[in-house]
Amino acid sequence: MFRWKIAFAVLITALSAFAAEPPESWIDPDTGHRVVRLTKEPNSASLYFNQNGYTPDGKRLVYTTPDGISVLDLKTRESKQVVEGRVRLIDAGRKNERVYYIRDRAAWWTDIDSGEAHRIGELPPRGSIATVNADETLLGGTYIEGPQGEDYGARAQPAAGAAQAHPLDQPRNKGQMMEERLAAHLPMAMFTLNVNTGEVKVIHRATDWLNRLLFSPTDPNLLMFCHEGPWHRVDRIWTIRTDGSKLTKVHTRTMAMEIFGHEFWGADGKTIYYDLQTPRGEDFWLAAYRVDTGARTWYHLQRNEWSIHFNVTRDGKLFCGDGGDPGQVAHAPDGEWIYLFRPELIRNQGIEDKDFIQPGVLRAEKLVNMSKHQYRLEPNVSFTPDGEWVVFRSNMFGPTYVFAAEVKKAGENASGQ
Repeated sequence: MFRWKIAFAVLITALSAFAAEPPESWIDPDTGHRVVRLTKEPNSASLYFNQNGYTPDGKRLVYTTPDGISVLDLKTRESKQVVEGRVRLIDAGRKNERVYYIRDRAAWWTDIDSGEAHRIGELPPRGSIATVNADETLLGGTYIEGPQGEDYGARAQPAAGAAQAHPLDQPRNKGQMMEERLAAHLPMAMFTLNVNTGEVKVIHRATDWLNRLLFSPTDPNLLMFCHEGPWHRVDRIWTIRTDGSKLTKVHTRTMAMEIFGHEFWGADGKTIYYDLQTPRGEDFWLAAYRVDTGARTWYHLQRNEWSIHFNVTRDGKLFCGDGGDPGQVAHAPDGEWIYLFRPELIRNQGIEDKDFIQPGVLRAEKLVNMSKHQYRLEPNVSFTPDGEWVVFRSNMFGPTYVFAAEVKKAGENASGQ
């Protein structure tokens, strides 16, 4: 009898787990678009929206799990683990079939196919690495210099009882933390780590809070970074060459409370896109800046269409956004959607001036109803390399999984008819 009860309990537990597993595919009744669940592991997640999460051939998606790093074949949906254990994923390689990550205070890469692992080199004390360059010869990171960094690191530890529901959730005290960190004016160094030799080279120093490093996807010597902090207090977006030259501010504010951030590169490696609000929480744009010509384009959005993060297809023809709940900066009453945007430029019928900003608008289409998603976990949208799916992470069914929404509506052919 005792064994029977144990067996019955195990069966009930297994059935409950099976019943709780989210669906593998469905048609969103509010949008008509097909949504699929890409990952099987609870609390798996796709990368941050501006990290590279795809292999060079565009056929596989790299993602994280509680047990390490895995890769998913986008066609067959088969997955395999690439790196086991507690690590922090940096990027998938753009040239080689590799994943780059941090383990035990050192940078590593692992070959996705062979499993070969290579230790690149140790990080500087209190250092972090955020990005891999286009030809996979350099990693880019920052560290706090001197004893102030050690003291601040101890003070910045989460308070007792402040654990997050998911390690990728935004902390509830983020605003206060941002203000305090900005005010600290800690001396910082920006550095590169040579993938082949492990050499650390400092390329920039400042007492600004240096963060969000992101190499151009095509120019291995061009690095974008930000002055981190509350957006209305900082001149956020900058570029620099890896030899420390050509430090360039990307955007200059022209009104009080104008904010800009969540910057990302287009696939051409020459266009920087970013969220722009003039002023904060009132008027919304997706701005574009060409690093080679200085040309600017601003695409206008409605309040409900503002998104925490945006992204763009490799050909630059479509954009996507992950929406936001009413507690976000836009305070949108109906913004909890995954969006598809079609850009439309406004034709100039007046004075021609190369210094003028080219205006445009983003025409929105809803892909996924996200009303059951808790936005403390940001969805972080990206397009698959073929532009046919929008990938995002969500906790709409409880645990976090990676999902994808099809760009065309269910039943449409390739031409949209």
